[in-house]
Amino acid sequence: MAELEFWVDGMSCAHCERAVTAELSALDGVDDVRVDVVSGRVQVTHDAPLLQAVVAQAIHDAGYELRSWPTDLHD
Repeated sequence: MAELEFWVDGMSCAHCERAVTAELSALDGVDDVRVDVVSGRVQVTHDAPLLQAVVAQAIHDAGYELRSWPTDLHD
């Protein structure tokens, strides 16, 4: 298992947390999602590679925007 940490813009409440968690949890290989609405930090535990474009689309589908992605990861 691996853990990925990135930041999301636009979240401000429990609904935001649930929406982002639901979209990311639906991705193949995702085992756990932890969202900190105040900081915008999202931590995802996964057992399959996650592409930035796929994660960004899931966040967009939830109504938010991916702010930053780990610089040491490349699609």
